[in-house]
Amino acid sequence: MRTKPEGRVRKAIEQYGMIEEGDKIAVGLSGGKDSLALLTFLARIKRYYPQKFELIAITIDMHNGESDFSKITEYCNSLGVEHKIIPSRIYELLFGVRKESNPCSLCARLRRGMLASEAKALGCNKLALGHHANDLIETFFLSLFYESRLSIFCPVVKMDRSGITVIRPMVLIWESETIAMAENLPVFHNDCPANKNTQREFIKQFISSLNPHIRHVHEHILSALTHPDRNHLLDG
Repeated sequence: MRTKPEGRVRKAIEQYGMIEEGDKIAVGLSGGKDSLALLTFLARIKRYYPQKFELIAITIDMHNGESDFSKITEYCNSLGVEHKIIPSRIYELLFGVRKESNPCSLCARLRRGMLASEAKALGCNKLALGHHANDLIETFFLSLFYESRLSIFCPVVKMDRSGITVIRPMVLIWESETIAMAENLPVFHNDCPANKNTQREFIKQFISSLNPHIRHVHEHILSALTHPDRNHLLDG
């Protein structure tokens, strides 16, 4: 039987040493279900966690300041978290200038770079991102099928250029759990033209197609990727 999602977020924080006394953590808040769930978990955990830390939410506005994030700001205020909105021309660059057909990787890098720069300017030492267990699994298969390598993102990693440490506290919870939480959250809906038509979406559907044939397939893959004693790959 699974523990509650908040318990697994705290487990990930402790297992991977994500939060230390005095941390100032910027939460990358797109306004989607995953980032809102992350902010909610961290705001709750902050109330009782033995190591004291601060939170600030940062939103990258892909439409250069024209998006309406007022409901997101209201929600941040209800949690006692300051909300910063940073205008950007990422949408115009990806779809107007470069006309990208599979923009996800570049978009993620651009947004992560802006988040790290703004976090550093605000005096933060860590940046929390809303990647969950499904993202981890999908990243592994994307790397395998499209890059001919075995690679996943790390739960904790320091960005060389900015010096900011990226943490992913939701790495042990499932997308289905953030979907359930989203029913009570002010989700900002993504208008990306590539939505549902990407390599990641193909991988998501591929793994889901295995469910009728392999019970608990997602749990098996996650266990293989996170268990330290199950990495028996040739290195020569």
